[in-house]
Amino acid sequence: MSVHRLFAAAPAALLIGVAMADPAAARTSAQPIAASVYDFSLGRLGASTGALLGLAGVVIACLALARPGGRLGTANGPLGAAIATAAGLVAMALGGLVAATAAGGLGTGNGLGGAYVALLVGLVSTVLGGLALARSRRTG
Repeated sequence: MSVHRLFAAAPAALLIGVAMADPAAARTSAQPIAASVYDFSLGRLGASTGALLGLAGVVIACLALARPGGRLGTANGPLGAAIATAAGLVAMALGGLVAATAAGGLGTGNGLGGAYVALLVGLVSTVLGGLALARSRRTG
């Protein structure tokens, strides 16, 4: 899969996820219910998964940038850069989905804060992965 197709497919996947989440958001009550401190809701799970996936993408992208001839660099093609870019896109999609469907605001326990973190870390992972991908194509 080329990078151009990857960048073209990411917004479409995000829009489909938001469109599918829209009817669920329309049925929420006027007063959002805050999650308990001990509950691990689906919003928290999705946001945490997205943030951890984005963080893994940042680490892989940094390794691909620091060691372009290493195992995740240009020795086996732009593998590390592609993995980091894909991880960042998935993290941003999960963060966007949780942010779009979270009932209430920050501090309600529905994963909105984690969704913002997943969006930010996913963006960093995508940018670093893109830089590593461009660097691997330039040197390879």
